[in-house]
Amino acid sequence: MGRVWVACLLSALALGLAACGDDEGSGSGVTLRYFIFNEPGGGPQKAAAACSKESQGRYSIKFEYLPARADQQREQLVRRLGAEDRTIDLIGMDIIWTGEFANAGWLAEVPEERRAALTENVFESVLKTAQFEDKLYNVPAWSNTQLLWYRKDRVDKAPETWDEMLEQAEKIGPDEGKIQVQAKKYEGLVVWANAMIESAGTQVLSGPEALKLDEAPTKKALETMAKIAGGKFAAANIDTSDEDTGRLGFEAGDSTFMINYPFVFPSAKENAPKVFEQMAAAKYPGIEAGEESKPPLGGINIGVSSYSKNKDLAFEAIECMIKPENQIEIAKTGGLPPVREDLYEDAALKDEIYPGFADVIRESIRDAAPRPSESPAYQDLSLAMQDALHPAGELDASAFDKLKENIEKAIKREGLL
Repeated sequence: MGRVWVACLLSALALGLAACGDDEGSGSGVTLRYFIFNEPGGGPQKAAAACSKESQGRYSIKFEYLPARADQQREQLVRRLGAEDRTIDLIGMDIIWTGEFANAGWLAEVPEERRAALTENVFESVLKTAQFEDKLYNVPAWSNTQLLWYRKDRVDKAPETWDEMLEQAEKIGPDEGKIQVQAKKYEGLVVWANAMIESAGTQVLSGPEALKLDEAPTKKALETMAKIAGGKFAAANIDTSDEDTGRLGFEAGDSTFMINYPFVFPSAKENAPKVFEQMAAAKYPGIEAGEESKPPLGGINIGVSSYSKNKDLAFEAIECMIKPENQIEIAKTGGLPPVREDLYEDAALKDEIYPGFADVIRESIRDAAPRPSESPAYQDLSLAMQDALHPAGELDASAFDKLKENIEKAIKREGLL
């Protein structure tokens, strides 16, 4: 045994390969390296530990933590995958990376024989974020969506449209009627704009490299954004506002409405109990009365690197990590919504994790409009939208033309913005 180990070690050092036992097909002691940000709730880590144990020694999942910021995560992964780094097995994928990574050849397609198990009861909206050119390249792990949070002591009934929200704010007054949104020049602004455009009745793209943006609904969406961000009910820091500044603004007590993710609910409970007592949730507002809104969609999918030597085991591990009990655990520890629609009937989800608004989250994810992640040029597209739409409070009649021109340049790869 000693000679075999020494020979293996010398070969690994000489050739730059992984240590003995890391080869696909060995079936014993394989380390699957999972590159993902450190989700603070700890749910993914618990799921990985349980699955490693369940494999009875055939594999163990080792986390390789990426930076907290999504743009920095992507940058590190692009560099490694562009260099054909074979140490990456599993990838925690922001849902907007699918087109870029799949088009570059960095992701292994999900095997046909595993697709049914890996996509069972997954929301159709979520499943779209894992596909590129009608092929499945990622496996949805957890989802996210934004809700309308409001003060039930100031509002009898949640507004169904943005205009109705402004009318209610007018009655409350600017001292307490503030509306918190994300309008900083970053991805959150794209999230807001995409949801507004989709809710108005059109789309940014009609295909990976085809512009949509019907003029009338797009202009209506942009006009509504300008009224919110440029009006007297906007937060003072509107041009630099993100999810966290919105949370803090709402917890301060002078805001009646907030668009944000479910993490704000436990935050208010801990940091602003008096606000928390009056906090209620409703579906994302629409643009036109009687027309369903298209809420934002977030979340993480898991991909397998095309350069991994352990693809079969990697997909097996994913199948374990997305089991219903693991999705519930991730929701419980981190507040991150499951990707399976049937899990929203789970008692813990309805009564403990999302008390009183589990059905709102389910409806929001079901009706959500993903950002155009099918575009291989999504990063350019996002920057193009940010450039055209910031500051949102100053959008005018020329905004549509600028947005259209910027996006056309981005999807044609006519220079980075």
